[in-house]
Amino acid sequence: MQKLLSYPLTVLHLLCFFTTLVIFHPIQWVCFNLFGYQAHKKSVDIMQWFLMRCGNVLGTRYTFTNMHKIDTNLPLIIVANHQSLHDIYPITWYMRKHHPKFISKIELGKGIPSVSYNLRHGGAALIDRKNPRQSLPALMKFGEYIEETKRAAVIFPEGTRSKNGAPKPFQTKGLEILLKKIPSALIVPISINNSWKMYRYGKFPMGIGSHITFTVHEPIKLSTFVDKDALLSRIESTIKSGIHL
Repeated sequence: MQKLLSYPLTVLHLLCFFTTLVIFHPIQWVCFNLFGYQAHKKSVDIMQWFLMRCGNVLGTRYTFTNMHKIDTNLPLIIVANHQSLHDIYPITWYMRKHHPKFISKIELGKGIPSVSYNLRHGGAALIDRKNPRQSLPALMKFGEYIEETKRAAVIFPEGTRSKNGAPKPFQTKGLEILLKKIPSALIVPISINNSWKMYRYGKFPMGIGSHITFTVHEPIKLSTFVDKDALLSRIESTIKSGIHL
């Protein structure tokens, strides 16, 4: 019965979701080209709120738990497990004071209303995973940008999304580059749960009634760690400790 109900709700959700992207595309353009970065960021933040409301059409709830006061004057490296694309806009909304910027596949930089424009102009890193000559310099430049602007880099070290919520081994090369290029960073581990349930039936229909949770763990000051391997191990174990299967 639940799956049957999910068909019309999925159609309505997708209509709302893509309408939001189409509407905000010209809004972003105007904000960026006429008023600059801050106006563009504000438009993107508002779009994230509307995308979450689109999720509500499916009965999706979002809980973001952060018991820590995080300094907005320090660059952040936000590290999280990855379960679906629905991890992205809640992080952008709830961490908006820190200006979160994502590492994305270069293919997403074209063809998607609002999303591609924001990736190209909002400070994200667009990388070609099959081409180290492109991806490594792009990551290094991204890290330097985050260090200079005191904004937040968001990285999903698993590389690909977990289809059942079970965490995959971390691929740490990209994270290691960020650790090197953002020496004054505060590392913020986040555990994400139940985002994968949005695709429990596949791409269509979508799962309904999901309660997606985000748990922010105690931030780690990068400068207090000398042993890189110990730091990477702590980040991974902290995140995985908050994942409930």
